[in-house]
Amino acid sequence: MALATGIGSMPGTDFAESLRIVLDTVGDLPYVPELPARGVHAGMIGRTLAVLEGLEADLQPDGWRVGVGEGGDIRRARSLLAQDLDLAEEMTQEHTGPIKIQITGPLTLAATVERPRGDKMLADHGARRELSQSLAEGLRSHLADVRRRFAGSEVIVQVDEPAITAVLAGRVPTASGWGSHRTVHPPEADALLRGVVEVIIDAGARPVVHSCATDVPVELLAGAGFTAISFDLGLIRPDDVWAETFEKGVDLWFGVVPSTDTAISHKALVERIQTFFGHFGFGEETYDGRLVVTPTCGLAGASPQWAGDALAAAQSVADRR
Repeated sequence: MALATGIGSMPGTDFAESLRIVLDTVGDLPYVPELPARGVHAGMIGRTLAVLEGLEADLQPDGWRVGVGEGGDIRRARSLLAQDLDLAEEMTQEHTGPIKIQITGPLTLAATVERPRGDKMLADHGARRELSQSLAEGLRSHLADVRRRFAGSEVIVQVDEPAITAVLAGRVPTASGWGSHRTVHPPEADALLRGVVEVIIDAGARPVVHSCATDVPVELLAGAGFTAISFDLGLIRPDDVWAETFEKGVDLWFGVVPSTDTAISHKALVERIQTFFGHFGFGEETYDGRLVVTPTCGLAGASPQWAGDALAAAQSVADRR
């Protein structure tokens, strides 16, 4: 048996309608959607900043900045998150299976959010550590609230790290645009990620990581304690590290359904997954029950019709239809 779910974002501004589509299409593993069309307050960064503990953030002309005091923008982000969780709690009262929420991981957050005097948090070792600790502590309280709301469900926390490859490779540009921030080396990256993973596990939830980047650092993510890796199958090479990681118990979530309007063959998508596993000599009996099918990335850029169709396609591929 395989499951299907979405990455996180959906098009439009109607949260109730987006969640209804999620429940109708991938109801065995639904997720609390993000609707960035409502503004930056509702996007992946704003939603994550809303749960930080001890670091206040506000929106500046160049984007989100921490350490500048609480402003109206972060209050708006917190309000939207609370409203969405209220509605999700109401709409999922009959649901008893797993349910997924999403947060932005510490490396991508550091590569996106600015320090009080400008430039990214990524630029300073102490700032990176402080941001990760604030995220971990805020997530602890957030998960207590989430688990109370969805008491009958296993909570899955998807940690989004789209920028992780760029951070590890030193490819995140500085504010001037003339250079790049220095590489964050694997031991530090491991520590930043591990602090978040441990909070998720301590809360009785399951940590999953998603990255729609090339050269996903599989060993690093598995070593940090994530129990599954979600990725875009079209962007990775079937290196042996994937097989070794899978054999060690880390599940694989395959992003195979296009995230924007595209003609697809469900059979062809099934075959792509089978080909990946077949490369390592794994038959269906090996991965049955450990496979989750998703779109390649979030669906914020899709048409409303395709958002529903993409999730339905993911479920069809999971059912091998």
